[in-house]
Amino acid sequence: MINFLVLITIGLLLGGVYLTMKEKKRTVRERIAFIRGDEPVEKVESSSVKGSLSERLVEPKIKAMKKNFNKTKNRKKSEKIELKLLRAGKPFGMSPFEFKIIQWVLMIGVPVFFLVLSLIGNLSTVRTFFLMIMGFSFAAYLPHAYVNLKIKSRAKLAIKELSDFVDLLAVSMEAGLGFDQALSKVVLKKQGVLSEEFQRCLEELRLGKTRREALSGVRERLDVDDIKMLVGNIIQAEQLGVGMVQILRIQAEEVRVRRKQRAEEQAMKAPVKMLFPLVLFIFPCIFIILLGPVMLQLMDTFK
Repeated sequence: MINFLVLITIGLLLGGVYLTMKEKKRTVRERIAFIRGDEPVEKVESSSVKGSLSERLVEPKIKAMKKNFNKTKNRKKSEKIELKLLRAGKPFGMSPFEFKIIQWVLMIGVPVFFLVLSLIGNLSTVRTFFLMIMGFSFAAYLPHAYVNLKIKSRAKLAIKELSDFVDLLAVSMEAGLGFDQALSKVVLKKQGVLSEEFQRCLEELRLGKTRREALSGVRERLDVDDIKMLVGNIIQAEQLGVGMVQILRIQAEEVRVRRKQRAEEQAMKAPVKMLFPLVLFIFPCIFIILLGPVMLQLMDTFK
């Protein structure tokens, strides 16, 4: 506990020294501006009236960090995170910068939390260091693990909705609508992951993108083999002039066949998955119930 109080004291002293130096620099700038006849720097009292503490201190820092993050050297990394968040359905409306901020906060906060626990528990230096390394690794991996989990769950929902979505699209086109009009009708009538993605596709079409580019965006955001095949067939049918309704009917049938095959595959894996809990938990109990009385009788007989 004493070590923890020492750390807090050192932190407060460093913070006080930093604020003192900053105040001295501000005073010097004001004096130089007064001598040169420039516009005077706004005083602290006036700035405190204009905005809250977060608006004056926190928001400018966040804007500067966001500007540095969006530089060219980080653009590829930002695009990868953006694509990953789009595949996850933009959880909590996060941008790549907000995702990195959350990751940085966790990478700082979790090791500090483990450090405090180690100081309270009087652990050795080696154990404290090991706990901090483990906390840092866990904090760095946790946001990516959450996003990957959301991507998998969203992909499962998309596969589940795909066959009905394609059938509705085919029926709408058979009724005489074009592809874009039929897609708009299906998106309005049906809710789900596919509706959200194709609604974005329609918005991109209205903004001037070609149909190939808009559909390719859906294929990138939903990294599922069935959807990639569907989009590829639609693009190919448009290029070759093949009947779109026939393509959609064939695609819906193939989706159902593949879904049945996946269900059969999961059913075949079930006995193997059940083997481990049977051996570890159920068989020992059965052996105790069946062989316990026999073992007791044998022990009494040999005595």
